[in-house]
Amino acid sequence: MHEPSPPVTDASEAPALTWLSLQQERAPAGHWDELRGEASPLKAPSASSQAPTIRDTWQRFIDPLDKATKAREAELNKRMANLQRQVRDNGITYNVYAAADQPQRPWSLDLFPLMLEPGDWQQIEAGVMQRMQLLERIMADAYGPQQLVRQGQLPAALVQGHPAYLPAMHGVAPVGGRYLSLAAFDLARGPDGLWWLLSQRTQAPSGLGYLLENRQIVSRQFPQAFEALPVQRLAETYRTLIDGIKARSPAGSSAHIALLTPGPYNETYFEHAYLARYLGLSLVQGNDLTVRDEKLYLKTLQGLKPVHGLLKRVDDDWLDPLELRAESTLGVPGLLQAVRSGHVLVANTPGSGFLESNALLGFMPALSRELLGQALQLPAIPSWWCGEAAALQDVLPRIQSCVIKPTYPYHTDRQSFEPVLGHRLSRQEQNEWAGRILRDPDAHTLQSWLPLSHQPTWQTHPNGPSSIESRPVVLRVFAVTDAQGGWQVLPGGLARLGTREGIASMQRGGSSADVWVQSPAPQAFKPSSLGAQSQSQSQSQSQSPSSSQPSTPVTAQSPSASTIPAASDATAQRQRLVTSRAAENLFWMGRYTERTENTLRLVRLSLEILSGENQNLPCLLHFITRMATRHGLVRAEVPAAGQAHRVFERSLISGLWDQELATSVGFNLRSVRLAAASVRERLSPEHWRLLEQAESRFFKPSEDPLGPHTAMAGLDTMTVQSLLADTSQMLAALTGAQTDRMSRDDGWRLLSIGRHIERLAFLSDAMAQAVQLGLIAEQAGFDAVLDLFDSTISFHAQHQQSRTPQALMDLLVTDPDNPRSLGWVAHTLCGRLRRMGTLADGATLSLAEGVPQLIGMPPQALWPYPSPGPSTDSSAPLPLLATLTDCQNAAREVSDHLCGLFFTHSGEARYSVSA
Repeated sequence: MHEPSPPVTDASEAPALTWLSLQQERAPAGHWDELRGEASPLKAPSASSQAPTIRDTWQRFIDPLDKATKAREAELNKRMANLQRQVRDNGITYNVYAAADQPQRPWSLDLFPLMLEPGDWQQIEAGVMQRMQLLERIMADAYGPQQLVRQGQLPAALVQGHPAYLPAMHGVAPVGGRYLSLAAFDLARGPDGLWWLLSQRTQAPSGLGYLLENRQIVSRQFPQAFEALPVQRLAETYRTLIDGIKARSPAGSSAHIALLTPGPYNETYFEHAYLARYLGLSLVQGNDLTVRDEKLYLKTLQGLKPVHGLLKRVDDDWLDPLELRAESTLGVPGLLQAVRSGHVLVANTPGSGFLESNALLGFMPALSRELLGQALQLPAIPSWWCGEAAALQDVLPRIQSCVIKPTYPYHTDRQSFEPVLGHRLSRQEQNEWAGRILRDPDAHTLQSWLPLSHQPTWQTHPNGPSSIESRPVVLRVFAVTDAQGGWQVLPGGLARLGTREGIASMQRGGSSADVWVQSPAPQAFKPSSLGAQSQSQSQSQSQSPSSSQPSTPVTAQSPSASTIPAASDATAQRQRLVTSRAAENLFWMGRYTERTENTLRLVRLSLEILSGENQNLPCLLHFITRMATRHGLVRAEVPAAGQAHRVFERSLISGLWDQELATSVGFNLRSVRLAAASVRERLSPEHWRLLEQAESRFFKPSEDPLGPHTAMAGLDTMTVQSLLADTSQMLAALTGAQTDRMSRDDGWRLLSIGRHIERLAFLSDAMAQAVQLGLIAEQAGFDAVLDLFDSTISFHAQHQQSRTPQALMDLLVTDPDNPRSLGWVAHTLCGRLRRMGTLADGATLSLAEGVPQLIGMPPQALWPYPSPGPSTDSSAPLPLLATLTDCQNAAREVSDHLCGLFFTHSGEARYSVSA
């Protein structure tokens, strides 16, 4: 053990380890101190006994800072800033208020990891694997012979009486032979230095995505320490999870696995998208799936594709509106029947929610002896279910030393409430709670209060120096089922740090930390010993008359130190499936992006005209008035620009942020982000960051309490122009991300088609209005058209100052190389439609035939007259106007037909179809 450094009086000149000890406050009295590796004394230590004692692990972690003795705080501040920037750049969010109009809350992560030594991890790993085996056996009995209830070893109220128990699944053998594929266990270290189980999660445990991001970010801040300790890697366990689901699914290793999410408004949606991308799974919502002939299918552009495994992040109650909650829009009608028929593996098997009740913990020691013939290696916090008369009489007088928890949490049809700390209640409040418990004892469970261990955290303060402060910590670890039916514990976890008040909850202001599990010494690590012991014990118990089913050997695999990619089945490359919902969102993402760009350009042009030397030119004022009105940028009752310059200008500016105006820049920009949120697993972190930055910068001055519309309306024109220019630059970068950072599959083609539909409709309408108003007869009007088409530089390079109608037609209508010309847009749109000709019986091929072909058309054929004046009955360029009308009609028809072909079945499904 490392000898502690002698105390020093000047912390700024102390070695890093001593400085760390002097800086961090001790854990509260009676709590385990993770930094010092001991419980804080109940009495304050005397001055002579305050020499710092630090765990050896922390010395090796902090050693690299020794070379920066006088700049440690600055160095840690820099690393904390890097960490927070990485969180923002990766778009890691935890949405407490999961709604479209609420800001995304960045994930809260601390700089220092929770570090577990090999001895700590051996206790946790062995105990978690044993409990995983026990939970599987309890689940098998509850949905099988139900001997535990019959023999009085489990109260019926905690099994069949639990709202999360699903009678519809009774007697159904689990697909692949295992009920549980994944479980999470919340642990805390007690004052004795040992780890205790607080709770367990089996329905849809969260945290696997967040902990992986935590590891990647924190390990980058301390790479030397990460290698020096060394720390066990995580990637192999993720592969084990997917390989296990595939191996036990009906299709075996070729199975198609999907991750079921409630959608982008769920508080942990970031994690769902991240895991789907990392594990190579299809991210789906309930309306992406359908059940046919008792089999589960994914609705894609290519038709219905079978789904053989479902990793769910939706609680069981909401999985099937036919048999569970009828009002659910998150699940799939007929899903339970597909599970009962053995055609799809759902991880975990629906009906495991009753295992999460804290009341069950009090019965686990006896159940372990009965089912496994073993004492529990990982003890749980002493728990008393008040539905037992003896337990109620025993614990009620000690309510002040307990935590009051609901027996049936998260269920609206049974009494539920937030956990209450008895020692924080007044005598009157304790009596009131005692009365509630006596009136409904079944709904209440009491647990002993455990003083949580405290972890050092790095706290930065805007108005003061940074400091190291201690925070209570709860550790969540995960166990997964492998391909052989055994279990593996992920060597790490998600540490949740509490507030100063001791609340370790992300919803209530808590934070998180990475978890570093040290690799044991090579000579001391025997990966087969635990597995062999568990296998022997499991086989001996399989002959027990009380066992509900034969026990599968538990395996303890050594986590690999290599970073193996999580996605398995690398033998064959599969075509990426595009769900109908994803296709629709990509299509509208493209349309809203292009619509936003077009609107920005039109508004910027209008403001320049109203403030420039041509502000009194009638044709320009008529043009911007008509365009702004036609595209909904000003309301119909607003006077024309030629009648009231400033009224029109202020109306145009105030409408930019009007969220009730479906054509405003703000509305469309937010619509881009909302459409993208539904397909976030398809977007790179850089792409998503551009989306968020574009929206946040546009709405940044919206701190006015009356809202963004009122705040922005007071900005001067020059400030607005600058803001619009910045937004245009962000949109240009976003367009580049859509063009260069996305795979060219059918989803991307629909995004591109959406963009070109919008561009074709907008530019052809703008050209038609310009021609009808005689805009190109004036030099200023001619230049305005070039500006709106974003083709000024190209025109000057090709035609110098030759401002003739034919030159304009050549560049803006028939040019095959100008991406803003109508001919290029129409040609590209046709190409995208033809590439999708294998879908919908070739319906997109006929759509492509209906798009006008303008490339190669002589400009004189469009504008046969020498005069560029306003259109009249005698001089109107009828061929051009007819062509522009054809372009607008084609854009409209392509949009309507695509929606009918691919998107009409992407909405809510309320029934299943069987042959």
